[in-house]
Amino acid sequence: MNTDKNTVIGFILLAGLFFTYFWYTNKQQTELTAYKKHFDDSVMMLKAEAAKAAAAKNPIISDTSKQGSASASVIADSVQEQFTVLENDLVKVKFSNKGGQLVGVTLKKYTNNKKQLVQLGDSSSLSYTVNIGDNKTAQINKVLFPIVNVLPTKDGLQQLEYVWNTPNGKVIRHLFSLAPNKYNVDWSIQLQGASTLFTNQQVNFLWDVHSYQQERASVYERQMSNICFSEGSEFDYISSKTTRTFEKPVQWIGLVQQFFSTTIIGKQGFTSGKVDWQRKIDSSNGLATMQSQLQTKVNGDNATIDLSLYYGPNEFKILKSQAPEMEKIVNLGRDLYSFVRPINKYILMPVFDFFAGFVKNFGWVVFLLTIFIRLVTSPLTYSSFLSSAKMKVLKPELDEIKKKLGDDQQGFAMEQMKLFREAGVNPLGGCIPALLQIPIFFALYSFFNSNISLRGQSFLWSHDLSSYDSIFTLPFTIPMGFGNHISLFTLLAVFTSFLMSIYNMAMTPTQDNPALKYMPYIFPFMLLFIFNGLPSALTWYYTVSNVITLLMQLVIQKVIINHDKILADIDVKRKTPKKKSNWQSKYEQMVDAQKKVQTLKDKTKK
Repeated sequence: MNTDKNTVIGFILLAGLFFTYFWYTNKQQTELTAYKKHFDDSVMMLKAEAAKAAAAKNPIISDTSKQGSASASVIADSVQEQFTVLENDLVKVKFSNKGGQLVGVTLKKYTNNKKQLVQLGDSSSLSYTVNIGDNKTAQINKVLFPIVNVLPTKDGLQQLEYVWNTPNGKVIRHLFSLAPNKYNVDWSIQLQGASTLFTNQQVNFLWDVHSYQQERASVYERQMSNICFSEGSEFDYISSKTTRTFEKPVQWIGLVQQFFSTTIIGKQGFTSGKVDWQRKIDSSNGLATMQSQLQTKVNGDNATIDLSLYYGPNEFKILKSQAPEMEKIVNLGRDLYSFVRPINKYILMPVFDFFAGFVKNFGWVVFLLTIFIRLVTSPLTYSSFLSSAKMKVLKPELDEIKKKLGDDQQGFAMEQMKLFREAGVNPLGGCIPALLQIPIFFALYSFFNSNISLRGQSFLWSHDLSSYDSIFTLPFTIPMGFGNHISLFTLLAVFTSFLMSIYNMAMTPTQDNPALKYMPYIFPFMLLFIFNGLPSALTWYYTVSNVITLLMQLVIQKVIINHDKILADIDVKRKTPKKKSNWQSKYEQMVDAQKKVQTLKDKTKK
């Protein structure tokens, strides 16, 4: 059995792009060793600072003149840490008077891999330094705010106020607001005496954020984690790099997981800043840490800094309402594969949401989406199948030419092209389906990986369409991305791909090249390693798409296409005078020149 060279070229291109994409998205894993030293150094530095702070008599005030520790003790001892909770239908937000800040958020509608409600923001802190006297400063996250006021609720808006009268007679007020059905918490920092509290009226924020495993596979979730931000009102992100210094004003910055993000939004923006982040490299449930330094200016003695803290899902419409460009946190296609973003945004997402509006099971939504895609691409598919049918009709003539010319590959190529031109056959038509799947596959890969509506949705034997399905867990891990499990949807996708290869080989002209002969067997085998760890929604789509393609091939080839009519049309076209295209002429000249060179070489050898 043999296969068409052009179809195989299409498969090779598809496989090459597959591997390029997964190499691109997974290359950061190979860089983790390089990050380890940087990470360990950071940990040692933090431990040293923690030890220094623990040894100090005053955890609140830094006294560069080594005086005034007595007043600090009064502040520390007179107030105890206390917690306050505000909540709406979506979130439960915990605040502490230590630092007068948010210390944790519980998402009420999402559970993690342990079937517990998703927790964000714990082990994180946001601080800034204030001047509280001659040569004395305080880190705001160490200060115990003595005044805590839960303000009356108005129109469903809940507010919490922390007030601290500094030792030098200034006032710092933190006002938090939580609106109904919102994930974000507005934070207003109201300052009396700002010109005294901040040197050169510049506020230096230090935001330390940690993210933890929420999904099934921590390794895969780490790969999906990154830092997203808006710099100069333009979206950007860092994934493989660990440091970024901002050269333009920053509107927002967030630590992003696969389906959730923790983001700070400066309503007046930040004038400058820097971010350092590391992916975790141990076996804990920690994913990444981010330390960002953000600067902003205050004007006048009485000033207000308005911030918004978003702890919530990476849902396109919700993020779009938070801040400009923030919806791009949802990865619908970036960098080398940004060409698929319009496909996702303007075609796949609206169609998916339309089907999800009346179909409750998301597995069937994916099924309907697959049918839609196949219908839209059916004209090109039909053209491809028609080209394959013409190739099958010409197969006996090609076999005769091959028999006549023997091992003369260049001569066979010339005669084959001449035959195709006479018959009006497009030799590249057979690879259209394979090439057509490239942008669609990459679009769906991004879409299913970032679509939070698939998260936790079960279908058939899959318990989560946003993750791989598993029918058997191996006692060991197979490298090259296979993992320690066996995905049934992957096996079905590979099996249907193999059936397509077998069918196509029977429909295409003879090729004696062993590499081309066995490529249809190799390609499905490669898919086994590529697909086994991918979301089951994607492998389910691929399986359905293959089945539909096989059915379309059978119907078109056996029912719609009339092979006798094709043969008659070919005979008519052969009798019609044809003009060579420039490309055909140049190709024939090139092949002829190569034949002459080969002939001279053969004579020289003799």
